[in-house]
Amino acid sequence: MSTQPQLYNRTTAVAVVVANMIGTGVFTSLAYQLIGLSDPFAIIMLWLAGGIIALCGAFCYAEVATRLKESGGEYLYLSKIFHPVVGFTSSWISLFAGFSGAIATSALAIGKYAGPVLGYTVDTNDTSLFRIDKLVAIGALIFLSLIHVRGVKTGGLAQTILTSIKLALIAFFCLAPFFISGSNQGIQSFAPSNKSWELIFSMAFAGSLAWVMFSYSGWNAASYIAGNIEKPRKTIPQALILGTLFVTFIYIFLNMMFLYTTPMDEMNFVKNGFKEDVGNIVATKLFGVDYGLIFSGLFSLALLSTCSSMIIAGPRVLEKMGHDYSFFKSLTVNSKGGTPVIAIVVQGVLSLSMILFSDFESMIQYISIILTFFSVLTVIGLIVLRIKSKGQPDDPSVYKSPLFPIPALIFIAAAVWMILFFATHEDPKERMKLVYGALSLLPGIILYYITVALKKR
Repeated sequence: MSTQPQLYNRTTAVAVVVANMIGTGVFTSLAYQLIGLSDPFAIIMLWLAGGIIALCGAFCYAEVATRLKESGGEYLYLSKIFHPVVGFTSSWISLFAGFSGAIATSALAIGKYAGPVLGYTVDTNDTSLFRIDKLVAIGALIFLSLIHVRGVKTGGLAQTILTSIKLALIAFFCLAPFFISGSNQGIQSFAPSNKSWELIFSMAFAGSLAWVMFSYSGWNAASYIAGNIEKPRKTIPQALILGTLFVTFIYIFLNMMFLYTTPMDEMNFVKNGFKEDVGNIVATKLFGVDYGLIFSGLFSLALLSTCSSMIIAGPRVLEKMGHDYSFFKSLTVNSKGGTPVIAIVVQGVLSLSMILFSDFESMIQYISIILTFFSVLTVIGLIVLRIKSKGQPDDPSVYKSPLFPIPALIFIAAAVWMILFFATHEDPKERMKLVYGALSLLPGIILYYITVALKKR
């Protein structure tokens, strides 16, 4: 007797998007943005710009997802629109950067935020593999992976609970300055100055956009589980668009609170002693050392939802690869609860290795650059799909991106501007990040042709 597959409902789909987006970036990236942008209005416009770009991408992805109607994200879309090698390479990058790398950065952030609570400080000069914050990160990764191995129902419930905890914490954190006397020790005015507009149109703004786009990454999360969502025609656009709008509002409000309560020099990554845990700095400023410890623990707990949401989405890409290529067939093995258990384990092992061996800052910038490249290809893919469907009758099950092609053009232009920052940077280390991104495509391309050759035998 056949059974109906277990599907994620609208609440879980929205929770996956929100949890993917609200994570490491918003609690760490301001420390890096303040190095090049020391103007509060420019900072807020930076976060607004990131939200607009992500929303434009969400409009486009919602249409692509409802046109192609399967799980797999860019892997599925680029394979069908352009060529299987393009989709395969995007899944290779998603495996390492989009999910394993992003899970690793989130887990490391959990380790950093847990430091004050557990009584340790992270020494950035300590290069040992088993530093205590890395051990905390590994523990969080294993814990969440075990939850999702149990099944869709258990994982979905855990995701909704963790996301609710995170949103409740952020809401309290945003409102707290209104009830605490003497909390206004930072910026008193967010009005633009002559310096503001100069910074907004500078290459420094484009460079800081890489940090912001990392913070917004995850706006497309629902597309990775499109084939496992109830009523996809309605649910996917709602999850992508409403999730992105909600997070944009949260990000702007939260960063205004950071700047309002804490002097910029105290949050600047270089000036505050190479610390990126902005949440801990602000919590201590607001509540003092003792209560600040409580919030450090809560931030660490809240970041679990970010890791959890990516453990939901990432293995679905690997599972789709397993269905398409016999070489990866083992990745299709599901638990009794309906989750791809082997894919979860593979992703977990890769994330664990990155926790041990990778650098936090470089990993974030690399992730932003390489994921943006494939997002741009997907948005271009929508233009291709529109051209191919021209003259055909409308499909009522397809969501139509509003004001097309304006959202697509905005998304593409912003991505090109950000990449130009790295391509034209005077520091060769920044330019090399583009080279590393390009080189990381080669193993995926080679592996694709090896897999195809084996399939023909």
